[in-house]
Amino acid sequence: MSLRRSFLKLLGLSCFFFISIPYKFLNSASKKIINPKLSKAQKDIMFNQGTEKPFTSDLLKEDREGFYHCANCEAKLFSSTAKFDSGTGWPSFSEALPGAFKTKIDYSFGMRRVEYHCANCGVHHGHVFLDGPTTTGKRFCNNGLCLIFIPEN
Repeated sequence: MSLRRSFLKLLGLSCFFFISIPYKFLNSASKKIINPKLSKAQKDIMFNQGTEKPFTSDLLKEDREGFYHCANCEAKLFSSTAKFDSGTGWPSFSEALPGAFKTKIDYSFGMRRVEYHCANCGVHHGHVFLDGPTTTGKRFCNNGLCLIFIPEN
């Protein structure tokens, strides 16, 4: 009888442990740090779904031709031809390159948003909204710290 009771206690504690682990912790454990030079702010955004302050990204004024890559794994994500000024304070794009991202529904802050992650390494980049000015109707609102711009030349 005591063996059964000990087993049930252990099972109950195990279930409680797995249920009580925060989602962000589980989610970040599935991501891998590839770039050891990431700053603390970059890690917070990419691995803990943080957000950089609006109008702070150097990429807002970037207007050269080229591609935007993931700051963690350097996967190619956006073409400069898809970039536009949304006025929101974050680099915005009308479309991503095919297969660049995976999405999930994010219910944080009491609203329903579509969050997107690098398909290669899994890090958070931003949210996609259906209020873009182009024919796609999409606005990929990306944290600038998650991107590296590589000019075409």
